[in-house]
Amino acid sequence: MVKSINLYKNFNIKIQHKGSIILIGNFDGFHLGHQKLFTLAKSYKKKYSLKVGVLTFEPMPKMYFNNNIKNFRISNQQQKISILNKFNVDFIIIKKFNKEFSKIKSIDFIKEILEKKLNAKFIFVSNNFRFGNKREGDVKQLIKYESVCNYKIIKPKPLLIKKKIISSSLIRNYLQSGKLDKANNLLNRKWSIIGKVQKGRQLGKKIGFPTANIDIKDYILAKPGVYAIRIKRQKGLNYIKGIANLGYRPTFNGKKILLEVHLFNFSGNLYNKYLTVEFLKFIRKEKKFKNVDQLKKQIKTDLLIAKKTK
Repeated sequence: MVKSINLYKNFNIKIQHKGSIILIGNFDGFHLGHQKLFTLAKSYKKKYSLKVGVLTFEPMPKMYFNNNIKNFRISNQQQKISILNKFNVDFIIIKKFNKEFSKIKSIDFIKEILEKKLNAKFIFVSNNFRFGNKREGDVKQLIKYESVCNYKIIKPKPLLIKKKIISSSLIRNYLQSGKLDKANNLLNRKWSIIGKVQKGRQLGKKIGFPTANIDIKDYILAKPGVYAIRIKRQKGLNYIKGIANLGYRPTFNGKKILLEVHLFNFSGNLYNKYLTVEFLKFIRKEKKFKNVDQLKKQIKTDLLIAKKTK
């Protein structure tokens, strides 16, 4: 059974969590590069008999500073906590990223937070980590204060696959260009989103393919098109396979991006329920059909592909 993680919303952590290994970052998507980092942290935990904590931020700083960035996240906060739980992290600090926090001077972040509040012993950061007012702080500054503040900076080399650095940015690019298989390989799992089923225009039902409409909120917008998927209900144990259309529904002159999910061998009411939608295969890009009959014919072809997808 997976233990429950201690969650903090500020730096006033329990005495047993002070003097720990701290990993700092967004960890969006928690890809193979992140997983390698946490495996390394586990070895430090064993060697030095220390606890492991994560310091992460909500909203993601990049989204906070740029209001124009709407669809960006690979995984939401709930998914991030769930994955960290599986990696046996002892505690997570989810710091609200706001105007006040963004204005903290980098030296104060080091001395007041990392040293005094957390008393961190090992600090894992990526080489491009920036912090403090106007992003003035960097890894060099963190290293400069190692002996003064009694911590050690660990900055592992990024993980490379085929000479490409595995990063959240690369995974976003793969999702946006329809290279779902590549994205899933780097995540080491199927990319998924959690969303609430909303009442739609009932267009799917009218043409014989009832769908559950899901709001994708601030998730990254993968390539609009048709996907083989499977879903799990909030407290459900079993997956239900299906097919999804992510896009604007050009045949019906849709203007808003929407995720519509049609489930195989399912009947029941899903309105206002939260579903986890796992994307298994990118079938085809979105296109506008001349009429509904053409669309229905194409959907039947798509369904055959989706049903064969594992």
